[in-house]
Amino acid sequence: MSLLGAAEIRELAEALDLKPSKSLGQNFVHDGNVCRKIVRTAGLTETDITLEIGPGLGSLTLAMMEVAQAVVAVEIDSRLATQLPITAAKHSERADILTVINQDALTLKELPVAPTVLIANLPYNVSVPVFLHLLEILPSLRSGVVMVQAEVADRLAAKPNSKEYGIPSVKAAWWADVTGAGSVSRNIFWPQPNVDSKLVGFTRRATPGDEELRKKVFAIIDLAFAQRRKMLRSALSSMYGGSAAAEAHLTKAGIDPTLRGEALDISAFCAIAREE
Repeated sequence: MSLLGAAEIRELAEALDLKPSKSLGQNFVHDGNVCRKIVRTAGLTETDITLEIGPGLGSLTLAMMEVAQAVVAVEIDSRLATQLPITAAKHSERADILTVINQDALTLKELPVAPTVLIANLPYNVSVPVFLHLLEILPSLRSGVVMVQAEVADRLAAKPNSKEYGIPSVKAAWWADVTGAGSVSRNIFWPQPNVDSKLVGFTRRATPGDEELRKKVFAIIDLAFAQRRKMLRSALSSMYGGSAAAEAHLTKAGIDPTLRGEALDISAFCAIAREE
């Protein structure tokens, strides 16, 4: 199967009268070798059903179609969603394994099949909310690799007591183990972005609790990082009726009330939420 190159990317864009949209984070990958590398990094197999968000003109889609049992691509731009099956049929004899859904990924509630692997060049402006949303609504996703802005990748993969550690780091850890998976050059995109990109890999694991606990934990996380220099007893005072009450609650939960949110992992936040 032939993948898309820089010349064909531009030809397709011109034919569609497509001017890449910053608001939709449209930066199209035109390096087939990088696309195949991402697929290998994700560990995609012939039994996997792959989910792609924001397939654009189809560079990464075609690389997935070389391996996967099926590919589901969710594209918000109707022009691109209409063109993608045409491009797939031109480049692949397996065009029938591709399903394209013209929808905003943030409004997804279900899919016609249960995807097992997520591989995507996520739009920069919504990468974190889309990533967390997919982990929440699609328990069938067991692993994946996403390409995001470098600083976002660092935040998602960050560990406690690092400057990058924050709300995205802890919330993602509710569902999965997240790690950095390498960098990619700006030169592989058209148009070339003004920021660097990195790959993030994840492997799903059992969540620490049910949906009721998750909502409590996430509310605590939001407060703990709202003013990240505050000690927990101060940051959580509004939730527990004052800093003294928050201190007592934290102590009962086995958490040092003088710590800051950046020192706690997901299990510590769960301990706070479980303490009555």
